[in-house]
Amino acid sequence: MRRCIAWALLLMSWACLAGAHTMTLTEVTATFATPGTLDVKIGIDLTQILGSPDRYYQFVTEPEVAQQAEVRTLLPHVLAGLQLVVGSTPLKLELKQFSTATANKTLILDSQMSTLSTFCFTAALPASQEPLKLLVPIGAPIDYPVVYTLQVPAAHVSMTRWLEDGAHESEPYDWAGQALGGAPSAHNVSVDPDSLPWTRQAALYLRLGFKHIVPEGADHILFVLGLLFLGITWRKLLSQTTVFTIAHATTLFLSTYGIFSLPSRFVEPGIALSIAWIAIENVFKPRLGPSRLAVVFGFGLVHGLGFASSLRDIPFPKHDFIVALLGFNFGVDFGQLFVIAVAFMLVGWFRNEPWFRSRIAIPCSLVIAAIGLLWAIQRIVYYSGH
Repeated sequence: MRRCIAWALLLMSWACLAGAHTMTLTEVTATFATPGTLDVKIGIDLTQILGSPDRYYQFVTEPEVAQQAEVRTLLPHVLAGLQLVVGSTPLKLELKQFSTATANKTLILDSQMSTLSTFCFTAALPASQEPLKLLVPIGAPIDYPVVYTLQVPAAHVSMTRWLEDGAHESEPYDWAGQALGGAPSAHNVSVDPDSLPWTRQAALYLRLGFKHIVPEGADHILFVLGLLFLGITWRKLLSQTTVFTIAHATTLFLSTYGIFSLPSRFVEPGIALSIAWIAIENVFKPRLGPSRLAVVFGFGLVHGLGFASSLRDIPFPKHDFIVALLGFNFGVDFGQLFVIAVAFMLVGWFRNEPWFRSRIAIPCSLVIAAIGLLWAIQRIVYYSGH
């Protein structure tokens, strides 16, 4: 019994600290608009550099004069963490414009989201025509992934690459031909995401989908655990997860294609309430029947809209869009299976014990329900104020 209580407290502590849809990132856009010059825009959350979210909020609400003075002390940290080099020579970026993140305290204090301040630079391109690379040194005070976009307006080229956690160097870009308005070279094509083999596209978005569940999707993890604690039998798990997968895949595709969507002010509280509903059903109506499957399907539709809203800021390839979307969806499904497998290894051994339901399933379901209700209240309050 003590072990059960300890696990319940651990679950509640983790879930209260975790966010619903973690979406942290850093943006770097390099544009070859003028011959001999590179325009660079960096969007970065300054929390790590400044030391805390409270300090970041204090910074964005300072008077402009004080802000501009502090920007000069921040610049070396930003440029040390995101280095553009031609060959082995770092480009000397000159700051042209700076704008702070929106002074929204709720967003800035939310550690699960990046609230970006924007630095705009120019740099003189060297005479050398060696490839351009983005370097992210180990320990750089930035949020991953880094969304790295290269643009050559004269050649109608725009390509985006993702540097995920642990990646410290982009692929080299042979910029010289396109920067002069020439045709894309074979080396350029190798970094264009639309020209990558579909297998690499699928692998990239598969990882993103898995990451959206583990470790970033706290609410989806709790929902899957709610399905699990109805009763750990393969029939119940397979029936519920299959229905849930079909439902969330349906609305993910419909919303991503612009056929159907709902505002986050309805989707996010709905996801939280779905967690509470499923967990409460485990306690008071622990049977797998048509009504349970209908409820799971309905909530799966809502969760699919949640997945779609998280994808709005993620660049997808134009030519292999369906492959990327399928890869993301399968990544989500693998994440769900991983959660089920871990939970089964922790408590599945006791599923046939007479005390399993009273000591494990019901207490854990009550904790999940409490967290779901807490999140629902927080989200309703948050969206009603915005």
